Amino acid sequence: MQQQSSNIQNTSTPVPQTPQMNDRDFINDVLSMEKYMTASYCTAMNEASHQAFYQDLLAIFTETQNAQRDLFNTMFQKGWYKLESADLQKLKQSSQQHQGYSTQFPYGQHLQ
Repeated sequence: MQQQSSNIQNTSTPVPQTPQMNDRDFINDVLSMEKYMTASYCTAMNEASHQAFYQDLLAIFTETQNAQRDLFNTMFQKGWYKLESADLQKLKQSSQQHQGYSTQFPYGQHLQ
């Protein structure tokens, strides 16, 4: 028996249907950039060998991540970003699968 997926979305705020960019387009563009930047800062932090440089990157990363979250919340509240609810059976299967992987960890079972 297959469960139908349902979307989680607020009522969409209307935007002009013209060739020009509208508020949704601008926010979506900046959100995409912020996502790219947070991923890049993660890589940079992982490779930073100097503690002060790492701390500077971490501060910038945090600001960028917070901006990304604010943009996501704005888009979600305006109904411009939808999520698909998870299938409970798939979640259970995935959880069981990953619990099975934990037996392969070198540090044992005590962290579960």
